[in-house]
Amino acid sequence: MNAPLRFSRRQFLKTTALLAGFPAIVPASVLGRGERPAPSNRLNCAVIGLGDRGPQLVGALLELPAAQVVAVGDVYRSKGQRERARVEEHYAKAAGGSFRGCAAHQDFREILARADVDAVFIATPEHWHAVMSVAALRAGKDVYCEKALALTVAEGRAMCAAVRRTKRVLQVGTQQRSDRWFRRACEWARNGHLGELQTIEVSVPGGRTLPAAPPTTPPPDLDYDLWLGPSPWSDYNELKCTFNWYFMSDYCAGWIQSWGVHHMDIALWGQPSFLTERFTVEGTGVFPTEGLADTSLHWDVTFTPRKGPRLRFTDEKTRGPVGVTFTGDQGKVFVTRGRIKTEPESLLEVELKDTDERLPVSDHHVKNFLEAIRTRREPVAPVEAGHAATTLTLVADIATRLKRKLTWDMKAERFVHDAEANRRLSRKLRRPWKL
Repeated sequence: MNAPLRFSRRQFLKTTALLAGFPAIVPASVLGRGERPAPSNRLNCAVIGLGDRGPQLVGALLELPAAQVVAVGDVYRSKGQRERARVEEHYAKAAGGSFRGCAAHQDFREILARADVDAVFIATPEHWHAVMSVAALRAGKDVYCEKALALTVAEGRAMCAAVRRTKRVLQVGTQQRSDRWFRRACEWARNGHLGELQTIEVSVPGGRTLPAAPPTTPPPDLDYDLWLGPSPWSDYNELKCTFNWYFMSDYCAGWIQSWGVHHMDIALWGQPSFLTERFTVEGTGVFPTEGLADTSLHWDVTFTPRKGPRLRFTDEKTRGPVGVTFTGDQGKVFVTRGRIKTEPESLLEVELKDTDERLPVSDHHVKNFLEAIRTRREPVAPVEAGHAATTLTLVADIATRLKRKLTWDMKAERFVHDAEANRRLSRKLRRPWKL
């Protein structure tokens, strides 16, 4: 991404001036005295995107002594100022004094230009994930990117390539991999404790409709052009730049993608043969007929490989409850957030054998990312895993829109002999944004 990272002299001087005054009042803990590690042993982090998930990530970082939040960013100036105040209040209270050491940026490129930032947390809408992550990786930053990984299959593959090329760490925000019950269900499935797998069922919340909204002037504290970023230009309205973007395909493929990726990731963790298979995909979807939303409300999609279990992917209204079910010829396990159920019940008491395959252990997703940065090892949710899970949700979405059976080649990441379907694997980015 070349053009977006070019700074004018005015931008450079502005950023340099900001860094020159950072921090102004330094508490003892920042100098290494007290319970917090010395600065040389802490990772300086920045969080970009402060709508819903971003503030949660800020909160997680504030509780980890190994991290220091030095910058926050959002296209809404007021959101950046709010989180900066929160960060500085937290560190001041922890130190028993004053603290001014967190900067708020409206343009994420200023954050990427900072030499003092080790890692960035990207919690923007999906349409920004690929461009922003690749730019951060090229700038030498390690990246925590929220799910779904990317808006298209091509963008996800570009992110995988950038991680390998730059040798940086990228953790995907599919935090169920840091939950022991999801891990245990997958280990039972992978190691034959359910017998031979017959089916995998994934169910997640369905989509939403939105009313129409007339164009209006963006609020003064919003950089609306930057909010749109690589997506096509369209007029601002009062519904768009909030939680509602999940259900507008210019910014997200809907909850078939953004919620679906959580449980689809678990399905693939428990049955990795889908990562290399060629399989058919067919299904139905129900879409809004009016208003702003244009992503699926309900869907029922089946993936059928040449051998091995079938995977059925639905919304909860079509076939609930929300969660993942692995069914074998000797047992069954259903797992969701906060609950696990097995048939027979005695399966809950089964311990893995010494010869069984073990999955990576993590009990804190953000902490696991910080540990991966220090050790330069793969995090529990690496980029390729996030890409694979996101890919399956996007393939499902394409199948429901085209309303016919398709054949997907996971290795080639292409539909077999279907030019129309393959055209939907990428999108044109609005200038000047590039990958």
